[in-house]
Amino acid sequence: MTPDPGSHAVTRPVTARRSGPLRGQIRAPGDKSVSHRALIFGLLACGTTEIAGLLEGADVLATARACAALGAKVDRLGEGRWRVEGVGVGALLAPTDTLDFGNSGTGARLMMGVVAGHPVTARFDGDASLRKRPMKRVLDPLALVGARVLESAEGGRLPLVLQGAREPLPVTYETPVPSAQVKSAVLLAGLAAPGETTVIEREATRDHTESMLAYFGADVRVVPEGAHGRRITLIGRPELRPAPVRVPADPSSAAFPLVAALLLKGSKLAIEGVMANPLRNGLVVTLREMGARIEVLDERREGGELVEDLVVQFSELAGVEVPAERAPSMIDEYPILAVAAANARGVTRMRGLSELKVKESDRLAAVADMLRAAGVEAQIEGDDLIVEGKGPGGVPGGGTVVTHMDHRIAMSGLVLGLATDAGMAVDDVAFIATSFPDFLPLMAGLGAEIG
Repeated sequence: MTPDPGSHAVTRPVTARRSGPLRGQIRAPGDKSVSHRALIFGLLACGTTEIAGLLEGADVLATARACAALGAKVDRLGEGRWRVEGVGVGALLAPTDTLDFGNSGTGARLMMGVVAGHPVTARFDGDASLRKRPMKRVLDPLALVGARVLESAEGGRLPLVLQGAREPLPVTYETPVPSAQVKSAVLLAGLAAPGETTVIEREATRDHTESMLAYFGADVRVVPEGAHGRRITLIGRPELRPAPVRVPADPSSAAFPLVAALLLKGSKLAIEGVMANPLRNGLVVTLREMGARIEVLDERREGGELVEDLVVQFSELAGVEVPAERAPSMIDEYPILAVAAANARGVTRMRGLSELKVKESDRLAAVADMLRAAGVEAQIEGDDLIVEGKGPGGVPGGGTVVTHMDHRIAMSGLVLGLATDAGMAVDDVAFIATSFPDFLPLMAGLGAEIG
């Protein structure tokens, strides 16, 4: 069913050295958030869903296996091309084996929502990193739906056994933290409940689940709530109809070659088909405020999502203050933004980063440690990260980045090394395969000195 997710995995330390200009034209891997959801909605639709551009990283492949374990027929037709024959809402099969999500918090949490609304019991597990990540934020609202945790590690962490509800209840739930995963889990559970399920979020988060619900035929309404929030209401028990999905390029993955091009003199890079969803474009907005030369060539819609082609050129960046309310639109991009800030003139302060503490690692601490290892002053004040920029070409480097099994820290550390005098070693890049399997060969093809 699935290709080998480790085809480009490297388990030895890797060093990135100061590089010349990056030049070329690329397409980043398919968006990870959309890829997970395309498979899940393929499972829940009655009939055959064709997917193009699916990210074939380890995280998404784990979700594909979980969909198959719950009753879907999942086939790979070619590179990025997949077919899912779904069973429909209410007709999941009980899995006979553990649903192992590896490093994927998104896959695990969204699938908990799916299981919670069905009368099946499933065991969830993952790697050492995922076992440390909090799950109660999802399990608490799913308990209101009627799901029960039969077994779990301390604090509701993985491994755990979740028993779905025999008669799922519609709920109205206000998310305590801005989290697209919590919102999505509640909505996915609500698909199997009668009546209206409502999620209220005080800060709007990425809206791929709502968009895909509507695209597959569900009755879902989204209205503003307060200054920055939204109220999402879903009518339960729809018959989801299969629909073709073209997955846009992932802005979180495109961020790494994009920032590398901004930092290396003489660089000019074209990036095709990048998702431009307003709830995902916080990094580009911030980089432009810093003085980045990022040009949009063609803005269009593909598969229900706004996409654009970008041309990126070397730029001299200046420090800025990034407001806390922007965090949900760029929560995965702060590590690479910190690399840009290290190479900017002046101070950059990134506010409201509490969610970084519960990612694949404590990303807030890991990012600060990464910058310090490169000779850049970085402080954490509460939930804020403050970076004293060294200016273009001013980062000394010479240290080692400790990744803590975090793919985004690994890629950020390599990009950082490309713009330093002494280079940077990264202790383990194997986990890059979770989101960007071809990162190393792609960067080498653009001219990056990594090896």
